[in-house]
Amino acid sequence: MPTNSTVSSATKVILGCSKCGATLPDEAQFCLKCGKPVSVPLKEPVKIEEPVVQLAPPRVRKRRIVLWVLLGLLLGGFLWAATSDNPFAQGVQELVGWKHDQTILETPFSVTGHNFRYYKFDLPEGSTNVSIMGQFAVSPAEKKAGSAKPNTAETEDSDVEVYVLSEPAFAVWQNGYATSSVYESGRVPQGTMQADLPAGAGVYYLIFSNKFSPKTAKSVNATVLLRYKSWLPESVRRMKERFWNWVGL
Repeated sequence: MPTNSTVSSATKVILGCSKCGATLPDEAQFCLKCGKPVSVPLKEPVKIEEPVVQLAPPRVRKRRIVLWVLLGLLLGGFLWAATSDNPFAQGVQELVGWKHDQTILETPFSVTGHNFRYYKFDLPEGSTNVSIMGQFAVSPAEKKAGSAKPNTAETEDSDVEVYVLSEPAFAVWQNGYATSSVYESGRVPQGTMQADLPAGAGVYYLIFSNKFSPKTAKSVNATVLLRYKSWLPESVRRMKERFWNWVGL
C-alpha cells in the first residue's frame, strides 16, 4: 500500500557575482571573471566582557573620620591648655614657656623725704594676660648715729604712695600733674598689689612716692612680680633682640 511521505532536502545556495552573474565558489572573495569584490556579510562583533571593579570597603572613610576626630580633640586640648586657669593647664603653660614670671623688685630700699623712687619694666611683644602683683611694707628709715632723734610726728609717719604708670603717664606725673594710673595705693603703711595691665608691648614704671613727706625718710621692703603669657618663648625673644642690636636697630 503506497504511503505519502514528505522528504525535506536542504536547499543549496549558489554564490554568484552581482555584476556579471558568474557562478563563484563559496569562499571566493573576488569574481573570477570580472574581478569585482564579493560582498561578505558582516560578522557579529565579539563581545568582550569588562572586568567587574570591586568597590573598596568603607574602612578608608572610617579611618578618615577617626583621624579628624583625633585632630579635633588635640586642637581642643591645645586651646584649653593655652587659655585655662586650671592648675594642670598652668603647669603645661610653664613647661612649654608660655607663662612667665618676671621679678621687678625684691630688694629693700629707702626713699628720702619729698622724693620718690621708681623701677622701670617693659612688656614683650605678644604678651597677654598681663598682671602685676606683690606686697610692700613701710617703716621710718633709721637715722645715722649722732643725728637728732626723730620726733613723734616723724615716728608715726610711715606711709608711702605706690603707683604703676605707663610711660606717657609717668612723664605727666613727674611734672606734678594728675594722670591716669594702672595701680594707685594711696597713702598706706603697707599693702598688697594686684592689677591687670594692657596686653602687648609697653613700658611701665613702678613708683614709690614719698613726696608728701617733707623730711621723713622711709624704708620700704617690697616684692613685686610681673606675670604674663607669651606665645613666643623667652629664648627666641632674646635671639630676636640680639639680632636687632647686632644690625643696629
